[in-house]
Amino acid sequence: MNDEMFMREALVQAQYAKAAGEVPVGAVVVRDGEIIATGFNCPISGHDPTAHAEIMALRNAAAVCRNYRLPDCELYVTLEPCAMCVGAMIHARLKRVVFGAYDPKTGACGSVVDLFMQKELNHHTTVTGGILQDDCSAMLKAFFAERRKLAKAARQAE
Repeated sequence: MNDEMFMREALVQAQYAKAAGEVPVGAVVVRDGEIIATGFNCPISGHDPTAHAEIMALRNAAAVCRNYRLPDCELYVTLEPCAMCVGAMIHARLKRVVFGAYDPKTGACGSVVDLFMQKELNHHTTVTGGILQDDCSAMLKAFFAERRKLAKAARQAE
């Protein structure tokens, strides 16, 4: 299935984020069955609170398409997008958004709020969640477990 194939590519991007010490979230933008842009989390290293994987992938896709509107594109991301990212996706007029792990703390595709379903907004995007959810969740859980372990070791060393 294409959804799983593209989500696996988003997981590769998430590995890049992890290698850079960032929360491992990755994204890819697909048009006509081909990846045209990628992105991974880099707000820490970039000193940029907007540098989420989805935003980076959207920026790259807009440059490729030479247009900030991406109505023929689908975005695959390993973690349910937050409100900021959903807002950008709405403005980009994405055809579809596919995510892996649900985010019960900041998810804006149904976990906390579903911005795509707000009837007052002028664009509505199809959303599919839970694709390779176990793989996406496992990567995030392992990352945060390792962070907690390192923080504990640092406290004990003081």
